[in-house]
Amino acid sequence: MLYNYSFLNISNLMKKLLSEQFGISPKEITKINGYDNLNYLVKTDSRKYILKTYEDLSLINLIQAETNALLFLKNKLYPKPIPFLSGENVKIIKTNGSLKIFRLLSFLEGKFLGEINQTKETIISFGKSLAKLNKKLIDWGDIHIKSRESEWDMRQYFVSKSYLNEISCKKTRKIIHYYMNQYESNVVPYFLKLRKSTIHNDANNWNILFNENEVSGIIDFGDISYSHLINELAIAISYTCFNKENPLEWAITLLQSYNEILPLKIKEVEVLYYTVAMRLCISISNSNHYQKLNPENKYISISQKPAIDLLWKWIKINPIKAENKFKEAIGMKVEKIKSLKQMISKRKNYFTKNLSLSYDKPILMKKAAFQYMYDSYGNTYLDAYNNIPHVGHSHPLVVEASQEQSAVLNTNTRYLYESIEEYSEKLISLFPKELNKVFFVNSGSEASDLAIRMARYHTKNESVVVIENGYHGHTQTGIDISDYKFNNKKGTGQKDYILKLDIPDTFNGKYKSEDKDAGFKYAKDALKILNKNEDSIAAFICEPILSCAGQVPLASNYLKNLYPSIREKGGVCISDEVQTGFGRLGKCFWGYESQDVIPDIVVLGKPMGNGHPIGAVITNSEIANSFSKGVEFFSSFGGNPISCKIGISVLDVIKMENLQKNSEEVGSYYIKQLIDLKEKYPSISDVRGSGLFIGIEFSNPKNMTPDSKKAELLKNELKNNGILVGTDGPYNNVIKSKPPLCFSKKNAKEVVEKIDMILKKIN
Repeated sequence: MLYNYSFLNISNLMKKLLSEQFGISPKEITKINGYDNLNYLVKTDSRKYILKTYEDLSLINLIQAETNALLFLKNKLYPKPIPFLSGENVKIIKTNGSLKIFRLLSFLEGKFLGEINQTKETIISFGKSLAKLNKKLIDWGDIHIKSRESEWDMRQYFVSKSYLNEISCKKTRKIIHYYMNQYESNVVPYFLKLRKSTIHNDANNWNILFNENEVSGIIDFGDISYSHLINELAIAISYTCFNKENPLEWAITLLQSYNEILPLKIKEVEVLYYTVAMRLCISISNSNHYQKLNPENKYISISQKPAIDLLWKWIKINPIKAENKFKEAIGMKVEKIKSLKQMISKRKNYFTKNLSLSYDKPILMKKAAFQYMYDSYGNTYLDAYNNIPHVGHSHPLVVEASQEQSAVLNTNTRYLYESIEEYSEKLISLFPKELNKVFFVNSGSEASDLAIRMARYHTKNESVVVIENGYHGHTQTGIDISDYKFNNKKGTGQKDYILKLDIPDTFNGKYKSEDKDAGFKYAKDALKILNKNEDSIAAFICEPILSCAGQVPLASNYLKNLYPSIREKGGVCISDEVQTGFGRLGKCFWGYESQDVIPDIVVLGKPMGNGHPIGAVITNSEIANSFSKGVEFFSSFGGNPISCKIGISVLDVIKMENLQKNSEEVGSYYIKQLIDLKEKYPSISDVRGSGLFIGIEFSNPKNMTPDSKKAELLKNELKNNGILVGTDGPYNNVIKSKPPLCFSKKNAKEVVEKIDMILKKIN
């Protein structure tokens, strides 16, 4: 039977309805917060109730099922359905011309978990109470709940994923996207191995009530679902860890208390880290979506900021550490990891000593995310070192590009396919109009090799001009043109066709930074060396900042003054942008731009694929046409569809996340902090670089001789303190820092603070 209540204001309408339908005489009715339905607090002389109303009539069976669950539980900790005078627990009633679903629940007293001072005792009570609820429900089911498809059910995560592009903050969108991808890789494949049960599915800070340190109520079963049991605990952990400095410790406390009542299975524990993250992602994504649909409802977004903050804390926790700590906390066996000694011994079976390892105590790496790397023993490292994952380790857009294309096609350039044209167009558009041809290879080394081959074919000359301490790859040609390699004590020496110029270093070199004409003078000295050579020149190759030389920027206007002389002698000018390109230097997208020149050939590699092997040579039509008259150019994998899709995604991310600007802003801040540190420690003789391409040189303050020992010690101590940097330069006395371009000012500050801490001890 439908009842009609019309032409009454809300207060009078509700009073009349409560009186006639429940026999209750309310003294006060107050509207309270709700996510997608209207709720009212009803007060009588002696009791309180919650009146719940729903406009969507299709929910009637589900609401009845939820009510049946509460009737089944029949416990003081849960709301009690109050029957209508007619005996029903749920009813459709017409009010002011529209049909709505109504039901009445008992009111539970207490303070919300989100408004009390949370302690270990409160979290233990929370864990046990939630486990008791789940233990009771594990054998109860309802067809309507089992068939429910809710976007708050983590099994339906893809719905929340579809809302990703609605998130305006790129940084937030990125980390959510990352964790959703990780969930797909680390949890979804195990769905069938995870226990299912009816769960509350929303044990958040505003649904758990406390009296003193004990749970006094669990309310709002509106999201009740039939889902993976572990989701319940993951949800509880995610909210418990809000605004906590050590979220893993709080998670473990909740886990232990929950497991005491309802023991978990090993696979449930193994997926818990990523399941917690997924709940945070769903909370942020869904609330953002519905906030836009209903901007007046502030309750919708109440958890957004703490959830975002927690995600960035969560990503600093090594997933392996989390899993092992979870297992240890409840007495599960932790898988034994091979020792470093074992790994190194095994490595020796297959590799020789000239394939070296970083650090006194090498790292057994397992995973990485953006600017963080995780080893197999549970340690997290801030990566201030690796310039190859240009846009960040495991960037979700790059990962997806690789996965999607891998599932469709990978072939060679003898076939037509769209991605190579698309990538070529995007890449070429970033260069001056003169540089309009591209040749794809698999690495920067191959690109250097090809560039020299092209230059020789075009000029018909042999000689190559290089810079002192320059490095251009590991191929035979690459080594021949790399002073850093051929002039090494184990090197084969300088070839007859190589002309070497002094490094235009304004710190350690002949002309200093305070000399405004230093670049011109270095170029003039270079010309003297060129004039002594009787042979015509094929090419001059140089990095805008010499990495292996110790992160040494070229003296200002050096190339501008030298390039014309190279060309006059028949040579072409090659800019090696393998390490300096794609916005790393901040102020310019390509390093050569800082010298106000346009090279004839540009060599690309490393960051192009964010870790995927890809390289390229960019040149002009004249050189490309000359090269085309020779033997066919073909690279089996250069420019393959997967590489191109990955390359496109990297360019898209650089633009989308404005990473060049970030490099400039963070790099300037980073360098400024290091310069301030230099004033404090005389052993820091120089700080140099541009953007996120930074060198910190260490010298003996007494005689300014290179202090390799201190640089090496600092590198290893930083590693021991969770920060990765490297050493470089001919004396290995320069700390190099070339982090992913997503590096933040907070990250930079952490590095500087750790350097300060270590130097205090070792100075």
